[in-house]
Amino acid sequence: MFMLRNVSKYLFGDTSKESIIELPQGQLYLVRPQSPKGYSELIFKDAAASIRRTGQDFQYQLVVQRAFEEGEEELLADEDGEDGAAEGLGAEKDEKTFLLDEGLHFRSEIREGGEKVLAWRDLSGDPGDLYEFVCDRSIQAGEVSTFEMVAIKCQYERKYRKPNETASEKDLEQFSFTEQPIPSASPIASPILKTVNQPITSPAQKSRATTSTMSPSAQEKRLSKLSPKPKAPLREQKPTVAPPSAAHPVGREVLAKERAELHLFDFQSGAFILQDSAVIATVSEVGSWQYWLQITGEDKDWLGQPVIADINPVFNFEYLSFIFNHYTSDGSAYSWLLRFKDQETEERFQEGLMQALWEQLNEMKWTKAKDDDRQYVLDAFQDLTMEDAPDEVQEEDEVEEEVEDDGQRSEHYDSDESEDDVVTRDDDGNVNSQLAVGYKHDRSFVVRGSKIGVFKHTPNNNLEFSTNISKVTTPKGKLFSPKKVMLHAEDTNMILQNENDPNSLYRMDLEYGKVVDEWKVHDDIPVTTFAPEKASF
Repeated sequence: MFMLRNVSKYLFGDTSKESIIELPQGQLYLVRPQSPKGYSELIFKDAAASIRRTGQDFQYQLVVQRAFEEGEEELLADEDGEDGAAEGLGAEKDEKTFLLDEGLHFRSEIREGGEKVLAWRDLSGDPGDLYEFVCDRSIQAGEVSTFEMVAIKCQYERKYRKPNETASEKDLEQFSFTEQPIPSASPIASPILKTVNQPITSPAQKSRATTSTMSPSAQEKRLSKLSPKPKAPLREQKPTVAPPSAAHPVGREVLAKERAELHLFDFQSGAFILQDSAVIATVSEVGSWQYWLQITGEDKDWLGQPVIADINPVFNFEYLSFIFNHYTSDGSAYSWLLRFKDQETEERFQEGLMQALWEQLNEMKWTKAKDDDRQYVLDAFQDLTMEDAPDEVQEEDEVEEEVEDDGQRSEHYDSDESEDDVVTRDDDGNVNSQLAVGYKHDRSFVVRGSKIGVFKHTPNNNLEFSTNISKVTTPKGKLFSPKKVMLHAEDTNMILQNENDPNSLYRMDLEYGKVVDEWKVHDDIPVTTFAPEKASF
C-alpha cells in the first residue's frame, strides 16, 4: 500500500496533464443482473479507461473512451452524416464519463485465471446495475491496483475538499468497497433472459440501447427465440418514489424560511412530479459552520440534508424555481424542485441558502467579510456583461499578455507535450474571445473557438494552465463556439450563448465539462445580454 501511495502521489503531481492515469485496453459492459432487458450489454468492444481532472478543485472524472481501429472513426462519421438521428447522441456514443464519487462504489477484482475487472454502480439504472471494465490481458495487476488507488484518492478529495496528501490509511479505507462480489460480465447462461417475453422500451432504456453493439431488430429476434410463447405480463414501470427523510438536527438560527411547492424528478417520465403543494423550506444553522436544509409538509417531513456545494443549487427566476440534488446514505441521487409564489419569495430564500453555502465553505460569517472581498465578487459579475466598454477590452488584452508571459500553454496539447511547444492561435484562426473570472475556486476560463481553457490563479497574481474543455457541444452533440459566457451557481456552472442560435442559452456543468441543459428563451426575440438577477454569495 505504501508503494502504491507513492506512485499515485507522483501521478497527481503533474498538473499539466489532463489525464492522471490510464488503462489503455479493455472492454466496457453494462451488467444488469435483475433486469428483464438482458443480463449483460457490451457497450465498447475496444476501449480505454482513464481518470481526468476537471475545471474545479477536488473534482475528478472516470472516463471510458471507445478505441477505433484505423479508418473506423472516419467510416462511422460518414454514416452519422447520412443519419441525422445519430447526431443527437453526440459524444455519448464514443465516451462515458462518471464523476468520481463514493456513491459509485468503485472497486476492482482479479479473478481466477487472471481476469482483471473494474466495476462501479450505474446510478441512473436499476438497483444492482453495474458498469464493468474488463481489462485486456496485457494490463498488469499492478496497473489495476494503482488505478484503483488513484480513484480512492480522488473520492477522498471530493468528499473532504482537501488534497489527498493529508489522508491517512484509515481515511482512505472508507473508499475501499470490497464487501460485494463483482458479477461476471459474460455469464454462460442467463436465467433472467429465459423468462423474458419482449423488451421493455421505456425512453431511458431506448436511449441506453443505442450504444449496444446489437441492433434492436437483432435483439428482438434473439429474445423471441429464447421465449417463443409469451405469457407473462410485462413488468410495470414504477415512478420514482421519494426516499425517507433523514432526522434533522436542532437549529440554532434560521437563515431562510419560505413556503413553496415541492416537485420530484421522475426518471421514467423525465419530468418533475408534484409531491406537495404546500411545504415549508427552511435553511438553518445547526452547528459550527454547519447548515441544514429541511423541507416539511403539513403531515410529514419530506427531506433534510446538509447545505454543501454538492447540492448544486440552480435558481431560475423566470419559472420561480429552485432545483437541487439530494444524495441518500446509500449513494442514491434525487433531483428536487421548489416552486415559489413570486420572485420576492425566491430571492429571500436564495439569499439565505447562498449565505449558508458561503459560510460553510469559507468558515467565516458573511457580515464579517472585508469590503474588498465583496467588491471583488461584484466586479467579477460585472466583468461578464460590460461588452462595449473600451477599458474592458484593454484589460482583457492585458490579461492575455500576462498569461503569455507566465508561459501560456496551448489548448492543443498532449500528455507528453513539452514546455517549448506553445501555440497561441488555433490552426483555424481562433483566438481568445471570452474571459470569465471565478470568485469561488480561483479559476479563470478562457474561450477560444469551441474550446475552453481553465487556468488557476497563482499566489503571484499570474495564471497557470490547469486543464482544457476540448469540445463545447449542444446537448444534441452539435459543436459551437460560445459568443458570451457567464459563471453561475458559485462557479459550478457556466451559461453559454451560441452565436448561431441567439434565442437559446446553454448551461454547462463545469464538474463534467459538458453542456447539460438548453434553455429556449423565445422563438422570435433573440437574447442580447444576460446577467445574474443579483450578486449571489
